[in-house]
Amino acid sequence: QVQLVESGGAVVQAGGSLRLSCAASGFSFRTYTMSWYHQGLGKEREVVATIAAGAPGQTRDHNSVRGRFTIPRDNARNTLYLQRNSLHPDDTAWYYCPVRLPPARFWGQGTQVTVHA
Repeated sequence: QVQLVESGGAVVQAGGSLRLSCAASGFSFRTYTMSWYHQGLGKEREVVATIAAGAPGQTRDHNSVRGRFTIPRDNARNTLYLQRNSLHPDDTAWYYCPVRLPPARFWGQGTQVTVHA
């Protein structure tokens, strides 16, 4: 079955960096577009960045994080990453790496990032 396991969340200081990982299994990872979403306390879940299938995949990002991240994927390891730089307290959230396999979208359990001022 489809499994997505996010990891790498931590408590960091503002201005710091963090790399999140998403280990995928149960589907052909290299052929699917992957995304990172985040959800802050009391907020809706929203997309952070997306990377298309293939290597290197074309990426597109959310305005709030533009210029402060990279979203590499390692198709040999079925792993998606999110490298976040210049973290801000507003980046505090749970982070998820869903995949859409029509008609369903699958989610992992998420990983928590807390940024202190």
